[in-house]
Amino acid sequence: MELIVVDKVRKQYQDFVALNDVSFSIKEGTIFGLLGPNGAGKSTFIRTLTQITSPDSGTIYFNGEKINRKHISQIGYLPEERGLYKKMKVGEQALYLAQLKGLDKKTAMEELKYWFNKFEITSWWHKKVEELSKGMAQKLQFITTVIHKPKVLIFDEPFSGFDPVNVNILKKEILELQNQGTTIIFSTHNMASVEELCDKIVLINHANIVLQGKVHELKKQYRKNIFQFEIELFDDSDKSSLEKISNGARKVTVDDNYFSGLISVDEYYQNLDNISKSEKNNMLINELMKLGNIVSYNEVLPTMNDIFIQTVEETIDK
Repeated sequence: MELIVVDKVRKQYQDFVALNDVSFSIKEGTIFGLLGPNGAGKSTFIRTLTQITSPDSGTIYFNGEKINRKHISQIGYLPEERGLYKKMKVGEQALYLAQLKGLDKKTAMEELKYWFNKFEITSWWHKKVEELSKGMAQKLQFITTVIHKPKVLIFDEPFSGFDPVNVNILKKEILELQNQGTTIIFSTHNMASVEELCDKIVLINHANIVLQGKVHELKKQYRKNIFQFEIELFDDSDKSSLEKISNGARKVTVDDNYFSGLISVDEYYQNLDNISKSEKNNMLINELMKLGNIVSYNEVLPTMNDIFIQTVEETIDK
């Protein structure tokens, strides 16, 4: 089921177009990547979804209804710029924010106890917020974002300020929230996290959607026909054939009787335009088999970082 449907949403500030008739949908219970360079329009979309601002035209539907004020309580938002009252004590502030989101005091205390124990931060309760490091404050704000169990969670650069250990802790919690049925919108520049966590993405640049789809399908769509190979050389391997492949490959290593590297099949057979990619691939495998026993031969798919850079650069060129 599509929990959020964005239909031709446009937002303009005087002469500046922040969103230009963007349309996409977010399936319930998925992790959705909202990507784009700085100033692309991501924050404007988040502000329209959270009803901080309204679109000039177009509609956002939430659970089948045109989004309205009653849906605000069903959305949790962790912004990139954190907002905590530095002079308040941690426990006092957490309780205040939980009640602000509709929890009664008893329920709020029970939920806070659960999360503080889970993150092993019970000793922070009587500290002032100003005593916390950036990462510690981030943990606190994460708790206050998820505590009322909203249907949708928006995380804007959620791993900022965390060391690798705490990043993994937070990733685990995000995946657990997804397993519980929560829909998560994940806005980040960290493409490795996008590959690891997101089911589907939309990439916005200059107010327009320039790419959208499922992560695994986009990686296949942008494949470059590049393969990583390793072979165990025959004792009588032809040196000229070995040299030919070595010259056409990258990151070549010849160690004892093993030969490995990275090769673009299309570049290697660049003069054979009338032959299909699969035929070129078979030709290369046959060449490698003449040199030795193939230990591994695996396609190297582009990373989301590669795809992000390529798509944004193509947009700039246009």
